[in-house]
Amino acid sequence: MRVVSSERLMVASIALLMGLAGCASAGGEGVTNTTGRSGDPNRITQENLVDHQSRDLLTAIQQVRPRWLTNRGRATTQVIVDGAARMGGIQELRSFRVPDVQVVEYLSASDATTRFGTGFEGGAILVQTRRR
Repeated sequence: MRVVSSERLMVASIALLMGLAGCASAGGEGVTNTTGRSGDPNRITQENLVDHQSRDLLTAIQQVRPRWLTNRGRATTQVIVDGAARMGGIQELRSFRVPDVQVVEYLSASDATTRFGTGFEGGAILVQTRRR
């Protein structure tokens, strides 16, 4: 009876180790965005925008992170620039030139609601401009 229990324990241990090894094999790899650079899929830095310097910010986001601009039901994505909400929606991003932007981040609806309160059912795009 003792032999059967230790065999079961060994099989269960091997199965657990194989499962953990399979989960760990994807770790450590950076996320590659559409420009081929590694980084956070919810953040765009100046490094990610090097090839888009002559464009407005909305056009650059459409090319670098198009999923940020997809509609989620009837909710619209809110735009927050340097901590202040903008009323023009994502079209507000056309008023920014890429060289004037330092960092752009996307917050999901739940993250935006947690951070700013209600009214962010479509998520939020946070724009941090370069201070002069």
